[in-house]
Amino acid sequence: MVTGFDIQAKLESPSVVVPRQRGKFGLLLISLIVLSVALIVLGLGVGSNGWESLLSMWQQSLAMQIVWDIRLPRTLGAWAAGALLGLSGAVAQGLFRNPLADPYLLGSASGASLGVATALVAFGGSPFATAWVVRMGLTGAAFCGAVLAVFLTLLLARGVQHTLRLLLAGVIVGVVLAAIGSLVTMLRPDIVQAMQAFMLGSTGYVGWSSCGVMLMVGGICLLVSVALSQVLDGLSLGESTARSLGLPLSQMRMALVLIIALSAGTAVAQTGLIVFVGLAAPHLVRSVMKTTHAGLIVLSSLAGGVLLSAADILSRWMIAPQELPVGVVTAILGGAYLLRLMHKQRRLEGQ
Repeated sequence: MVTGFDIQAKLESPSVVVPRQRGKFGLLLISLIVLSVALIVLGLGVGSNGWESLLSMWQQSLAMQIVWDIRLPRTLGAWAAGALLGLSGAVAQGLFRNPLADPYLLGSASGASLGVATALVAFGGSPFATAWVVRMGLTGAAFCGAVLAVFLTLLLARGVQHTLRLLLAGVIVGVVLAAIGSLVTMLRPDIVQAMQAFMLGSTGYVGWSSCGVMLMVGGICLLVSVALSQVLDGLSLGESTARSLGLPLSQMRMALVLIIALSAGTAVAQTGLIVFVGLAAPHLVRSVMKTTHAGLIVLSSLAGGVLLSAADILSRWMIAPQELPVGVVTAILGGAYLLRLMHKQRRLEGQ
């Protein structure tokens, strides 16, 4: 039963949308949508020769086939992967009540890397090989490795009842699986280059099927996480307050953990390890406005899509016809943003 005290406590929470913030929320939502569309259109004109006008390519059937078959699914896939990482980052930070939490905190990144290394030993191919069977096998191996890592984390933490235990278990599982993956790579030097490509991340081999999978999974995870956002709002007020609101924390925590695993695992399986997007997107939203977790999740998804789309365009554009790994670009941009955020916070504390 919700009491007047609980309602008042919620209204005083910094994570709640008050009426005066609704206009700001709508403006930010529309801005991110417009920016997403603009970046997708811009991405269609960026290729191995740098930027080309879509109007000049419109009359060339070969150029438009390249746009439709390669650039459009890649650009949409980059946005979808960023949205998945932004969503999972917002859920992870709310679940662990830690602004430094990211989608890979439960060990999914290390599990995916180990899965890819194991599959490479079996297939003897590249993580982004053009052969359909090999590509699907490696994608499935990355996803299964990420899910297995989360399962081991839950097993070691004995469920989701204790957030701190779950957090520590994720760190332990991540370190152990990363060590095993490094050992496999060391024993098979022929897969080092392929593993490096996976670790640095790439959107260059995202096709229509991969794009469709990420958009479908992202839509499902978004709907479920928004429906469960009241749990994150309750946890932001404290464990005891959340329980007093009558929320089934254990079941809902498990559902939120599965959302983190599914969204992060899907993105990693399709694009490799791309860092800082899931960590920076929620921070970027919170720096603009305070909102409930439902609003934060939606805005973080859009912000993540914008961040990775921009990074993907820069990775193709900066040194064309060569291409930078998109994970390197996101690390530089995300690291610079978080350093700026830390400097700003330190200056405010000094006042």
